[in-house]
Amino acid sequence: MPIALLALTAGAFGIGTTEFVIMGLLMQVSTDLQVSITAAGLLISGYALGVAVGAPLLTIATRRLPRKTVLLALMAIFTLGNIACALAPNYELLMGARVITSLAHGTFFGVGSVVATGLVAPERRASAIAIMFTGLTAATLLGVPFGAWLGLHFGWRAAFWAVALIGVAALAVLAVFVPRVEGEARPAPLREEIAVLARPQVLLGLAMTVLGFAGVFAVFTYIQPLLTQVTGLSESAVSPILLVFGGGLAVGNILGGRLADRAVMPAVLGTLAVLAVVLGSMQFAIGTPIAAVVFVGLLGVASFATVAPMQLRVLEKASGAGQNLASSLNIAAFNLGNALGAWAGGVVIDHGPGLRALGWAAALLTVAGLAIALWSRALDRRGDRALPGDCASVRA
Repeated sequence: MPIALLALTAGAFGIGTTEFVIMGLLMQVSTDLQVSITAAGLLISGYALGVAVGAPLLTIATRRLPRKTVLLALMAIFTLGNIACALAPNYELLMGARVITSLAHGTFFGVGSVVATGLVAPERRASAIAIMFTGLTAATLLGVPFGAWLGLHFGWRAAFWAVALIGVAALAVLAVFVPRVEGEARPAPLREEIAVLARPQVLLGLAMTVLGFAGVFAVFTYIQPLLTQVTGLSESAVSPILLVFGGGLAVGNILGGRLADRAVMPAVLGTLAVLAVVLGSMQFAIGTPIAAVVFVGLLGVASFATVAPMQLRVLEKASGAGQNLASSLNIAAFNLGNALGAWAGGVVIDHGPGLRALGWAAALLTVAGLAIALWSRALDRRGDRALPGDCASVRA
């Protein structure tokens, strides 16, 4: 694998850390800014919605720029946004800073996915995407527990200062190692790129990403109160348990890439089914410490095993002029799922049966994503009947 992939992974590590670090800081932010845990959880939803909006807009706005220039500019936005988070004096400004930071996220992973697949042979595309997304798993394995530890001992603002430093380091690595491709193809007319959204299979791919991944964040957003208030663990135990989750992400990410390299759609269906089963088991596992730790690890494996298959599925069905836009939109779809899951989890906590029932609600969301995936597979078997001019007839 080219060293440029490792540079993309470094950028993904920085962005992944700032996305996930808030999970280990909810209680500290809630206390310091005098808001409820549910309101603190909305900092995750706000970030995710910023990704959903920023991904298509920035992808279109930067479509004529060299991809390396785009990646560097996005990492600079990310770094400045985290500095603003660290300095935010109140909840409203912290939310605004999180949204600014999030604008870089979707386009970075969207453009980065296209760059990654162009660095390797066609049969290794899913693995290349998985390697770049290893930055997210490393962020959860190392960045999030370290951020939770910093928040516990030095205050939550220290975690965001640390993430800003990670952004500076990632910017330097990207500048040195990602190649600047001479003579990059001129972008197609904007109407041709946007036309990708008329393809039914692309829309189904985006929908399965939103609903399939929403289940993960319906649980993971509230992992700190789940472990402390339901399982009965201390706050200091959360950081090492997040290490278990991060280890599971690393395993699931590699597994999902290898499965998708063999057959994309079976990998999508299989990983979503396993994720739904794991989420449904939460109610039985979260009551005892050992079972809770095992559940957290399995959740990590099952959640990130879905990422490479669903990303490659959309890339295949968006082949041609709209691939950059569709790739960024699918990253936005993951984050829209994050926002939906965090919101749905908050509803269950505030107006429903409470923390213990999060697993059931999360499993239902993922099952809805699985149903859409089955629909998409049925269209494949019927010959990908789509609108006239749809060139996405790749069979997964």
